Amino acid sequence: MAELSTADPLVLAFNSGSSSVKFALLDPVTGTRTVEGLAARVGAPEVSIQLKRDKESASVSVPSQAGHMQVIEAMIHAMSESERGTISVIGHRIVHGGGRFTESVRIDDAVLAGIAEVADLAPLHIAGALAGIHATRAQLPGISDVAVFDTAFHRTLPPRAYRYAVPRAWFHDHGLRKFGFHGISHSYVATRAALLLGRDLQELHVVTVHLGNGCSACAIREGISVDTSMGMTPLEGLVMGTRSGDIDPGSLAFIGHRLGLDLDGVTSELTNASGLLGLSGISQDMRQVVEAAETGSADALLALDVFAYRAAKSVCAMAAALDRVDAVVFTGGIGEHSPIVRSKIMHHLKVMGVAEDALANMNHGINGSGRISIPGSTSVLVVPTDEELLIARDASALVD
Repeated sequence: MAELSTADPLVLAFNSGSSSVKFALLDPVTGTRTVEGLAARVGAPEVSIQLKRDKESASVSVPSQAGHMQVIEAMIHAMSESERGTISVIGHRIVHGGGRFTESVRIDDAVLAGIAEVADLAPLHIAGALAGIHATRAQLPGISDVAVFDTAFHRTLPPRAYRYAVPRAWFHDHGLRKFGFHGISHSYVATRAALLLGRDLQELHVVTVHLGNGCSACAIREGISVDTSMGMTPLEGLVMGTRSGDIDPGSLAFIGHRLGLDLDGVTSELTNASGLLGLSGISQDMRQVVEAAETGSADALLALDVFAYRAAKSVCAMAAALDRVDAVVFTGGIGEHSPIVRSKIMHHLKVMGVAEDALANMNHGINGSGRISIPGSTSVLVVPTDEELLIARDASALVD
């Protein structure tokens, strides 16, 4: 990260997840960071901020079990006075915009109220984002805040993709429909994939696969989202860290009756105790699941196999929304860093003409191209996502 002068107008981008916060002070044109940081396991006893500035790294302590607001306040205080002086606008990732917010918007009290109204659709994520907005408004008054919505990229979904086969009144009167998530990431990596392939994004048909603690696949035709695996909430779709993904709706009443749980209780179990954690009984962290599988845990191996198989099925489902598949693109913490997961998914994609380049896959891409498939087969790429950069660009463009 190169050092910028205090005259350079920068954007402070916050990316709040359900249990993590990332931030970056960056140039929205070049993506150059002056300072950035990550706090994982927000709310846990061992939470801390890992800070990077130029080539130096440091750990910033915060109170045990600190929440999103305390963590973001600590991140702001970790910046120098001169760094804070370069901030032209603050961008916040908001997971859910509901039917109201279909593009980025400057935050005022009315927008805050509108975001709060859809908080029940992604309560853990939106609560953290709202806390971050309140923190920046208090700590950095006078600087505009912009909301950048994960759902906005999927506003182009056609009705056949976003409608559920439920009573019409559920849609017309209550807004029950698919919204999709990870839109910031899907949009960014599709654009990067086009550059790596030497193709025009406007002619490219790709399936992007974001694999992290949350996971989703997206069909992108000519730069436009036409289908995605997540639904009205972030619970639908692929197997995730602690989220079940797709499950038979009829099973909810069955297991609720058996366990004496109401619908909120069942939903909590599907959200917080399922996915990799539920299958393996070990961890929601894919690294720990892979390690356990390699040392002989049958449950961990099953979790790994189910995760990969369900991801591959979703890639094939997304292909149905496209005229052809020019590339499959992996991103996210697991998608970028786990060769074994990518290999297992690619094994199930032979029907799409995918053939793995094992050496390239182990090295997370070959010759800077990101490609992990052999020549002549369907292109498969690993593309690191950069949600903070896209947040910064949206925020900067809106204020300009």
